[in-house]
Amino acid sequence: MNKKKLKVTILSPTFCKGGIERAYLLGQVLQKLHCEVKILGFLFEGGIYPLPPQQLFLDWVRGGNYPQILVSAMQLLGKIDGDIIYAVKPLPTSFGIALLKKLSACKPVILDIDDWELSWHGGDSWQYHPTLKQLARDILKKDGALRNPTHPLYLQWMEKLVNRADAVTVHTQFLQQRFGGTYLPNGKDTELFDPAKFDPDTSRKNYALSQYRVLMFPGAPRPHKGIEDILIALDYLNQPDLRLVIVGGNPYDDYDEQLMVKWGRWIIKLPPMPVEQMPEIIAAAHVIVVPQRDTPIARAQFPLKLTDGMAMAKPVLATRVGDIPEILGETGYLVEPSCPQQLAEQIELIFQNLASANERGKKARERCIERYSIGAMAAMLEPVLASLDSPSRFFK
Repeated sequence: MNKKKLKVTILSPTFCKGGIERAYLLGQVLQKLHCEVKILGFLFEGGIYPLPPQQLFLDWVRGGNYPQILVSAMQLLGKIDGDIIYAVKPLPTSFGIALLKKLSACKPVILDIDDWELSWHGGDSWQYHPTLKQLARDILKKDGALRNPTHPLYLQWMEKLVNRADAVTVHTQFLQQRFGGTYLPNGKDTELFDPAKFDPDTSRKNYALSQYRVLMFPGAPRPHKGIEDILIALDYLNQPDLRLVIVGGNPYDDYDEQLMVKWGRWIIKLPPMPVEQMPEIIAAAHVIVVPQRDTPIARAQFPLKLTDGMAMAKPVLATRVGDIPEILGETGYLVEPSCPQQLAEQIELIFQNLASANERGKKARERCIERYSIGAMAAMLEPVLASLDSPSRFFK
């Protein structure tokens, strides 16, 4: 007799970059465990980015600020029908909704923490002590600060409710030390990201990169990600065929435009691409660069770029920040953070010994399959699901 499929509703705080990618990944892992998966969330201005893997089902309601978003929240609550609710990030628009549904329907809630949200606002040192006049402005004015669901005051409140989740998953040691929970890294679909399916020379030709030695950053530039250090390193090297290819750009602000103004001669920008197209783009790279700076924001993160490069058997050049040394093991190239000179030296070393670097990249793929594939993540997540009382009947 076939067991009934476990239904899991994933709540993403947004359908834009900065939450949805982790939701996609969790959805793929749950499908690997033969769960029925639906991803719900708020759709804000700008639309869905990046687009999801084709096999995932998405549904959304219109996002906004308080009090308008409360109407959408009620609509979203009505769409939650999973046996388990899996909330991405301790935010009102995901975890807050999940806790409300838990109260009304007694559904178990898993909270996934893939970033320290308060680190963007100064971390534990951030405090909100308004005057009465300021508080009134923040609440009553149309553009008042407290009308924004992501205001750090709400983040503080949500962090204090983490223990209300029935289980917690985290993707770095930093977050595990802070919040507890089960380690669940940022893995990769290593069947989709398979270098055997792509010819690097053909990929470089398809994206007009054939004349360059390609350093690639397949993500959104932000100050803590150290892109400036790579560009300074390229200034040091001053070799005309080197280029930094940035894929997708920055949807948050004009930081990448600032980089273009100062270092445009080294930068090639590719537009946002669907997930299914990313392996072909990564194939065009000679080296994947992940030059994180040593900040609380960076220490809490597991950069997806690492497993992009590892899965595609590319040499990965990164910095000794957070979990990065443990993730790469002996399969990457590591330098100290905020050291452009060291980056320049490693770039030169890699291209002087490119065959050896590519062999190291093959070892990185083996490590990725073993530790950071969808299958490896599924093995880590299955006990978490089985530990929740209500869905235990779905597991052997």
